[in-house]
Amino acid sequence: MPQTPTDMIDDLVKMGVYKPQVLDLAQSLTEIELKEALLLQQISNGNPEREAFCRALIKEAGGLDQAMAAAFGVHATEFFSNTIRNSDFSRREFLKRVVVAGTLVAMASCANDSSSTVESSPTSEAAAGNLEKAEVKIGFIPITCATPIVMSEPLGIYERYGLKASVVKMPNWAAVRDSAIAGELDAYHMLSPMPIAMTMGLGSASFPVKLASIENVNGQAITIAMKHKDQVKGPADFRGFKIGVPFPYSMHNLLIRYYLATGGLNPDTDVQIFPVPPPDSVAKMTAGEIDAMLMPDPFNQRAVYEKVGFIHMLSKDLWNGHPCCAFAASQSWIDAHPNTFRAVNKAIIDAANYANNPANRPQIAEALIERKYLNQPLPVVQAVLTGQFDDGLGGQQNVPDRIGFDPYPWKSFAKWISSQLVRWDLMPQDKATYAKIADDIFMTDLAAELQTELGQKPPAEKERVEQLKFDSFDPKNPEAYVKSQIDQYKV
Repeated sequence: MPQTPTDMIDDLVKMGVYKPQVLDLAQSLTEIELKEALLLQQISNGNPEREAFCRALIKEAGGLDQAMAAAFGVHATEFFSNTIRNSDFSRREFLKRVVVAGTLVAMASCANDSSSTVESSPTSEAAAGNLEKAEVKIGFIPITCATPIVMSEPLGIYERYGLKASVVKMPNWAAVRDSAIAGELDAYHMLSPMPIAMTMGLGSASFPVKLASIENVNGQAITIAMKHKDQVKGPADFRGFKIGVPFPYSMHNLLIRYYLATGGLNPDTDVQIFPVPPPDSVAKMTAGEIDAMLMPDPFNQRAVYEKVGFIHMLSKDLWNGHPCCAFAASQSWIDAHPNTFRAVNKAIIDAANYANNPANRPQIAEALIERKYLNQPLPVVQAVLTGQFDDGLGGQQNVPDRIGFDPYPWKSFAKWISSQLVRWDLMPQDKATYAKIADDIFMTDLAAELQTELGQKPPAEKERVEQLKFDSFDPKNPEAYVKSQIDQYKV
């Protein structure tokens, strides 16, 4: 029988009773203010032995303040690294500092009979009770791009930040835009170009929106109807096609235009490109209403699953690491709810990091497939998240980075998007103040700050040269980039 709390926890870890997710949570949470009396009351639930054990843990660490400081301070990474090396000393140091806090979190979760698979604890914002609004509604479109926003509800990540968040399924992007302007939602899952378009008054009245963090990178595909099998080898072969994209102000529209132009096609005259709500896309392809689509997943994979279409190209092969969807909120809502906005954004950035780990994706896929979320067959969602998929042409592909979840909003993303809005006459050239758009709408500094608080390592730079399939984009000179595209492809 172990003689000390530290040895007892060591045995629990070896036995598998102490879940790895709790260790992750103990590492990632920062600035925790735990009131000892309230914490002990919550955990013990009237059980003297449980309370005595918790007090012993705190004493072992040298007091509650010391336990929290050591567990979540600057030495946390060192303790985790030592643990990985599995030395006896490092395990004891880790247990004394990190596991003390993590165990309290785990026991509190048990005391509350939580069914969540991701342990939760209040952050400093929630503990201090300074959220202006704990109950928030976040609109989403049922696609895998929304993974961090959606999974945070069933996996209890919003609760970790003191939020009672509900995600609201929306039928299409126009509905998201209109609900945002009407104030029917608190925050939104948006296509990355949408905050720019809405703020600039493109396609609607001007309504200032901030892009707080990126939801996903890659994760889209060009899918072609099976009736065109063996007929399409490159962009020139799309001539005369009817092509579906989810929204005019989408990466999908910009990327398909970028691709078609390299084949000598004018996207406005040589093909028909029009909006199709993602949930309707497979049905429209089945009915012959569209010949091809550049859609968010899982609908590309669903077309393959239904034997309606085949995957011509993954979007990552056009631009590896390109942004797709984002978490956004209006400037007015952020101003009125700064602490709540910060907590929601932090939860979603936390979730994105969790989703980016391939080991977590089977669990995430099972959470996403429920009717109130994506409502898709498990094999379809698994194929997208794991990157092991049937391409519809008899090939079995293994592309682990088919979709990724990197929340950092590079300023160069904003500048490339703006350059293409100008190129395709979706934004007047006199509105294309590239640096101002990037600085005013993309909240890169805040995302980096929250990533750092969560123990992540955001880039030190705010923009970078973006490498695309047919060219590279230097964010220092978007005007020259657009001119070079038009000069080379005459469109």
